[in-house]
Amino acid sequence: MKLNYKYYAHIPQTSVTGANIPNIVILHGLFGSSKNWVSVAKQLTQYANVYALDQRNHGDSPHSSSHTLHDMVADLSEFLQSNNLRDVILLGHSMGGLVVMLYCLSNPPIQASKIIIQDIAPRDYPFVYDQEVAAMSLPVSEAKSRSEIEENMAKLVPNTFIRQFLQMNLERDAKGGYFWKINVDSISKSRQMFEKEFESIQGSFSNVNALFLLGGQSEYISPSDLILIQKYFPHAKIVEISEGGHYIQFTHNEEFMKKLIAFLTS
Repeated sequence: MKLNYKYYAHIPQTSVTGANIPNIVILHGLFGSSKNWVSVAKQLTQYANVYALDQRNHGDSPHSSSHTLHDMVADLSEFLQSNNLRDVILLGHSMGGLVVMLYCLSNPPIQASKIIIQDIAPRDYPFVYDQEVAAMSLPVSEAKSRSEIEENMAKLVPNTFIRQFLQMNLERDAKGGYFWKINVDSISKSRQMFEKEFESIQGSFSNVNALFLLGGQSEYISPSDLILIQKYFPHAKIVEISEGGHYIQFTHNEEFMKKLIAFLTS
């Protein structure tokens, strides 16, 4: 599948020194899109060209009835090949991080010199997003305003931050009506997308520099995950933002960027 992406050209800064950094490719998480990464991508243009992808069934990329990690690994491989990107740095958050890890572990030799995995581990994750699916299944075409949609969503998703995150998938059509850009139907029917993908992989992947940037308060990471990370990526550097959760690129952007750039320029 040919993915939609946003391209941010490298803008050299006289104040920036460091290593010659290759192209950076960003993969968002579930219910996200390239839109979530505009700020980070623009900050990273000081160091390299940046490509922020829309994964299948998200953003402006095509919809499909199939939504598995292997589908998304194939999409990533196709993107790298079709854009002739032979040496890249892959940054993946949540679902995007799972895609990057599976790409590394199942497709050697890969085309990445470094990978950054944000707040996810190489293991099974249950589908615990029924509230999010219900909220984005609400009929919105006749809504008079975003505040009306927000009020209805609040009955299903109490967390304000998550509601606002989901509403980044809300768009207006030519007639002024609202619609959900994301293919929530396909996602809701793919409840096992994060299961049984890593358990069959034998061995580890040590031929790439890896940074695991984790939220210290995240519900997505447990102490046993640190052992799993070292199992599959034995030379990985694990860095924790102690007060952060799953969305540290938003909630702790300054610290997130500081640690990210330190790794990129090392």
